[in-house]
Amino acid sequence: MTVHRLSGQPGHPRVLLLHGLESGIHAPYVQGLLHQARLRGWWADLLVWRTCDPAHVVNAVPRAYHSGETTDLAMVVRRLVAESPGTPVGIVGVSLGGNVLLKWLGNEAATVPPEVTASVAVSVPFDLGRASRHLERGINTIYTRYFLRSLVAKTERKLTRFPDLVDATALRRLRTLWEFDDVVTGPIHGFAGAADYYARCSSLPTLGGVDRPTLLLNAADDPFLPRQVLDDVRVAARGTSALTIEFPERGGHVGFVAGAIPGGARYWMEGRVFDWLSGHLASRAAPIAREPAGTAA
Repeated sequence: MTVHRLSGQPGHPRVLLLHGLESGIHAPYVQGLLHQARLRGWWADLLVWRTCDPAHVVNAVPRAYHSGETTDLAMVVRRLVAESPGTPVGIVGVSLGGNVLLKWLGNEAATVPPEVTASVAVSVPFDLGRASRHLERGINTIYTRYFLRSLVAKTERKLTRFPDLVDATALRRLRTLWEFDDVVTGPIHGFAGAADYYARCSSLPTLGGVDRPTLLLNAADDPFLPRQVLDDVRVAARGTSALTIEFPERGGHVGFVAGAIPGGARYWMEGRVFDWLSGHLASRAAPIAREPAGTAA
């Protein structure tokens, strides 16, 4: 686990970014979000999940990261708050990072520091089991093959340090994310298998516990989950006024492109995220220190 930092201006808010599965600092949406923070003079930190640093370093313990692992997030938030007590913090979680964020906000609301003022969760899978099965269908298998290539390669490297971590023969036979989570993610992290992992780590059942203003931004045509999941999210969100739902018809998975393609395409999600956070964080930020009028420089 590493944290990349973008310095901001004194008195401005801070935003913590959580990336998606097998993503990281070089992802276009991460760079776009950091650019929006830079434009506003905000402080920004990117939490890079274990094994997702650019060098793909194999961490020194069997565990890695997963969709329900919130302890790293909680630790980083505590550190940020300790560094700048009273500074409003916004958190942006994308895909897997959004699921982790909602799990933390929903399950551990009583321990979330008051500095955490607002959050945005983008392209969240919400129901991990249904999302995993959805990625086994039709053209969606393109994403499955992409993720498996990286996940299996990392696990093979980890086997050089922990030979008994998983069955190497079974690892080479995996063809779906469900199978990978059943053989690797689940057992390594204390779950009985994929079904148990998905049931215990999906963020959908925790939405009613979220008490900080949180924007849920998902596209109805997201290839990572069936539309019925978003209908279930709407129902679950009725239990808390903290949740704001924006489910545009188009946007894909962390796409959200407007304008003519090619040439005039514009990625609008990043700006929308910061516009929404500004309405909650900017009003709480400390005023910027200025020289008194008439004081010589």
